[in-house]
Amino acid sequence: MLLVAALALLAVSAGAAAQPKFSFSPPVGSGNGSPYVITGTGRISAIRVWDSYNGHIQGIQFRYGPIWSNVAGYRYYVHEMELYDDEAIVQISGKYTYYLQSVVFVTSRGRTLIAGQPYGRSFNMYPENSQAELVFISGRVYRGITSLGAHWAVINPSSNSSATH
Repeated sequence: MLLVAALALLAVSAGAAAQPKFSFSPPVGSGNGSPYVITGTGRISAIRVWDSYNGHIQGIQFRYGPIWSNVAGYRYYVHEMELYDDEAIVQISGKYTYYLQSVVFVTSRGRTLIAGQPYGRSFNMYPENSQAELVFISGRVYRGITSLGAHWAVINPSSNSSATH
């Protein structure tokens, strides 16, 4: 009986070890323009996304703890969502052509922030580890967001700081 329990524990720990603590969702979009990275200290606590009258995503900004990051791109019509203390971004989806046409940020509580117009090729990004969350994004910008990639990590839930990246 003790052997069976030990083997079961070993199998569970091996399965947990197989899931990476960090993962990367490669960029979508044309990739033209200047590179950007939106990162900060702590967990993401709010999101702002700007879109234009013709629908594509102009800019993105995250708040880490109480501090807003720089804006990647440009400000136009803003969409904003503040996260709860125990909430995280666990999925990004949307559509793209030359520009990022639309984006949907999904939280661990099932809430969404939607911006832009759903036109173009679809994409869906999520972490490889079911316990991971979005820690930062990177991509390119030229008169709007032309590409977006997502960086995911498992965060220590007992602290309000993100994993080292």
